[in-house]
Amino acid sequence: MKKPAKIALIIASVWPFGWMILFFVFMFGTMFFFSSTPKSAARGQGMPPAILFFFLAHFLTILLMFGLTAFYIVYLFRTDRITQDKKALWAIVLFMGNMLAFPVFWYLYIWKEPEITDSQLPSA
Repeated sequence: MKKPAKIALIIASVWPFGWMILFFVFMFGTMFFFSSTPKSAARGQGMPPAILFFFLAHFLTILLMFGLTAFYIVYLFRTDRITQDKKALWAIVLFMGNMLAFPVFWYLYIWKEPEITDSQLPSA
């Protein structure tokens, strides 16, 4: 994987955690904002466009997380950089703790270049 693709992958991998923080801040902010408006003013206006935007972005982030989970698990079982005895554990960690596990897995097995051992060096 080339460096620009690796950088794009980490941005996509960190986005769900950042989105979770933004989403909670927005939802608690709107809860306090709408609790201060009179009920008569809130009736008949429908859902504010900002909330519709946030729910659409939330839905797209969930789809991104499904895609990232599939990508990381497929990558996990296709790469030779991870020993067989660790693959099952990593699959469970990536599936269950995906938002936190994606950046760790990315750093350990995608960003860092594989170490070259003496047996892999070309003979002179």
